[in-house]
Amino acid sequence: MIFVAVLVCANGSWTSITLFDRAIGAAGTRQTGWQVLTAIAAGTTVWCTHFIAIIAFNPGEPVRIDPGLTMLSLVLAMLGAGLGFAVAMIRSKWCMPMMGGVGMGLAIAGMHYTGMRAYLAHDVVTWNPAQVAVSVILTMLLSAAALHFAVRRAEAADRLIASVLICLALVGLHFTSVSALHIAPPPGPGTFIYPATMQAMAIAVAIGAIGIFATILACNQIDETTRKEAYDKILHMALHDSLTGLPNRESFNRRLDGEIAHADAHGARIALVVFDLDRFKAINDLWGHTAGDEALRLIAERLRATLRQDEFIARVGGDEFAAIYRIEREDDLADFLARIAAVLNRPIRMGERDIMGGGSIGIAFYPDNADGKQGLVNNADLAMYRAKKNAAQKICFYDEAMDEAVRTRTALMAELQAALEKGLFELHYQVQTSVLTGEITGYEALLRWRHPERGVILPSEFIPLAEESGFIGRLGEWVLRTACKEATTWKPPYKVSVNLSPVQFAYPNLSGLIADVLRETGLDPARLELELTESTIITDKARALAIVHQIKALGVTIALDDFGTGYSSLDTLRSFPFDRIKLDRSFMQDFESSPRVKAIVRAVLALGKSLDIPILAEGIETPGQLLLLGEEGCDHAQGFFLGRPATVRDIVDSGQIARAASFGHSAREDRALPEPTRA
Repeated sequence: MIFVAVLVCANGSWTSITLFDRAIGAAGTRQTGWQVLTAIAAGTTVWCTHFIAIIAFNPGEPVRIDPGLTMLSLVLAMLGAGLGFAVAMIRSKWCMPMMGGVGMGLAIAGMHYTGMRAYLAHDVVTWNPAQVAVSVILTMLLSAAALHFAVRRAEAADRLIASVLICLALVGLHFTSVSALHIAPPPGPGTFIYPATMQAMAIAVAIGAIGIFATILACNQIDETTRKEAYDKILHMALHDSLTGLPNRESFNRRLDGEIAHADAHGARIALVVFDLDRFKAINDLWGHTAGDEALRLIAERLRATLRQDEFIARVGGDEFAAIYRIEREDDLADFLARIAAVLNRPIRMGERDIMGGGSIGIAFYPDNADGKQGLVNNADLAMYRAKKNAAQKICFYDEAMDEAVRTRTALMAELQAALEKGLFELHYQVQTSVLTGEITGYEALLRWRHPERGVILPSEFIPLAEESGFIGRLGEWVLRTACKEATTWKPPYKVSVNLSPVQFAYPNLSGLIADVLRETGLDPARLELELTESTIITDKARALAIVHQIKALGVTIALDDFGTGYSSLDTLRSFPFDRIKLDRSFMQDFESSPRVKAIVRAVLALGKSLDIPILAEGIETPGQLLLLGEEGCDHAQGFFLGRPATVRDIVDSGQIARAASFGHSAREDRALPEPTRA
């Protein structure tokens, strides 16, 4: 029976200390709950150990158990233990754990001697006061030491030491108190309980106690599992993007830190790949943010499907993603980039429409291109922005020249608005003529920025900056208004062509703006021609067609610019009511020498005639080119051979046009908005 008592004591002590450790780490109602369980476990441990040990004690006389005192001893054990643990948790003073242990030791001693009296209720019992005092003091000291180690929580060994000390306190109390006990025979016959019955009771109490401990430990394990699952869920939410399920920026930063540390330790190389969607803003603008979210989810799903073991891609914000690739062989990186590009270039389904895909990819290497994390990220971003500006090269690797380009780009972006306010933009016009007669048919408005330090800056440099910064709206509206106002003064009343950028074309109520400009300037709508590239309208053909019809309803003509490059879809020519097609200047470079180019130009001219759409060839620089165009039946031409872009003043001085004397000219009004690639 003594072994059973020790077994119950050991299990109960470990259970009590484990629960107490959980109570210390909890807060609020959870802490209170763990404190209650700790009190129950500790009180049960103390009482069951005492009860089984007492049953194992044979006084040699008939015994009788007092139920009232027995229950009182159990209550004392639970309350005393609970109060002792509660006091020990008060951290305002260093001595509170020991004070709690002293209180718990007194409660244990009180429980023990009350239980002893309940067991020997009819006997004449005397005690050795010195030994009783030793037993009580020993119990208090061991209990105080146990709680001292229990509240430290420095190591798992502290919990083991605390459990052992509680066991020693209980066992020491029992044996010391028994040695201090003297029992006189009862004055009359007592009630004899058979040893087998006593053993059965002890085993039943032990089983009950162990059952209680097992139940409490099961609750502890369930709570621990639930807490771990909740922690894992919270950790997953903290490290993953809620929209796409991909790792987020925090996860990306952790992974990048680890990969850089690995590269430093092993002399390895890593590639940081950043990329975004080329048409994400257009999706949000045209179909709303819900459609944008759906597009991001679709892209993320496709990216996950391409990942192989140890490959990592995260969404770091908006439509921007980042991948970290540990380089072992250069061919592997090429394959990885090809898989990403294939995902980005697949069409995105929006309702019943397929939106053309596309993305810009920038790559920087560690330690080749940077000596730290931030430099690596910045350089990869620079490479991606270079890819965004280059329609032909959508995968771009970082090189040092990009840093200087970025500094220049940042300075120009900061100066754009001031340039408009100071009147530093100039409007140049390039003449357009009839190939057959050589007569002037109109002028195309081209924008120049006369920078006080850099000289003349071409649109290919600053128009993308204006689009990126959002300044293109204000600049585009002003340019259209100025070009129309200038054209009203021309004699003869030639047409004026103005380019619309893709960003400008996507603005709401574009036709309303054009109508307001025509009304305010007084320009005949038939004299205004707006030039669009096919890339401007390809994103959402239905919306673009509606806008084109609205513009044509004003009496304004529409030209398809840069035909022969980009998509050049025959369906576009069939669907859109263009008034003129402008053949891209790139065809003129080899027009005189290449039979293949001649065949293409001849086919385009034939197509225009069959559709009854006039063709204007751009980039005419030699008389031979103009002669060949005439032989092939081209309608109009434009290029340096016919006239370089010039200001209105220069054109007036050349005698090509006259201006009304009443027109108040200012340099600030000589501006127009061409395509970004226009020279």
